[in-house]
Amino acid sequence: MKERQTIQGVTSAKERAFYGAQDTDFIDCRIEGEEDGESAFKETENIKIDGCFLSLRYPLWHCKNSTIINSVMTDACRAALWYDENLLIKNLDAKGIKALRECKKITIGKSSFLSDEFCWRCEDLNLHKVKVESVYAFFESKNAFIQYLDFKGKYSFRYTENFFIRNSSLDTKDAFWHSKNVTCVNCDVKGEYLGWYSENLTFIDCRISGTQPLCYAKNLKLVNCTMDGCDLAFERSTVEAQVNGKIDSVKNAEGKIEADEIGDIIRDEYAKGDCEIIIRDKK
Repeated sequence: MKERQTIQGVTSAKERAFYGAQDTDFIDCRIEGEEDGESAFKETENIKIDGCFLSLRYPLWHCKNSTIINSVMTDACRAALWYDENLLIKNLDAKGIKALRECKKITIGKSSFLSDEFCWRCEDLNLHKVKVESVYAFFESKNAFIQYLDFKGKYSFRYTENFFIRNSSLDTKDAFWHSKNVTCVNCDVKGEYLGWYSENLTFIDCRISGTQPLCYAKNLKLVNCTMDGCDLAFERSTVEAQVNGKIDSVKNAEGKIEADEIGDIIRDEYAKGDCEIIIRDKK
């Protein structure tokens, strides 16, 4: 069995400084400097990055079976984690555009990311207590289990599949467009034009707010949810909804909607299929 190595307190800005490293712990190292070299940890396997400072482009590409903990990636870390597989990430503060792309089996805990185009085309994700600020997040990603996500941004979760999100705050707009098989439980979901063109999108015990939500959706379900400022909801959607409180207005929906109050029920020449509306007796 190969003996594990330790590299500690080293500063390097060389091109591919630790290319192909295996079975190595990098402790308190700094990837920065005037040489401005790229791809410090490319094609590495079974490494640990602990307490390190990374400030150059493309630091971890094609990295496998590795751990990143207690570390910092500055905004100079463009496209930091691409084509990686089986990574454990904890206590990482990352600020670089396009932080993750086409990665598989990624577990992230107690970390923060400021990254436009965050987590594109990734698979098998497990996020716990992660803060993300991004313009386009989780685009075309699949198979995710997410808890206590604090998300702020736009155009999130587009074309995602098989996502389960629980106990999270999603401050976003145009979220979950064209998504499939997504479930949100006990989440605050704030933003305009939520969930258009989605399929099998389910909200359970969620607080939903924003104009024109959940239109053109197939097999949409809301269970024990509230809707604040939600006008023109469910247009051309097939829906089964149980809403506590008021829905401002419902337009051209198909299926069954139950609420305490609905401001306006709109049916025009573009409506298709029947919609059963139940207004609960307040007595």
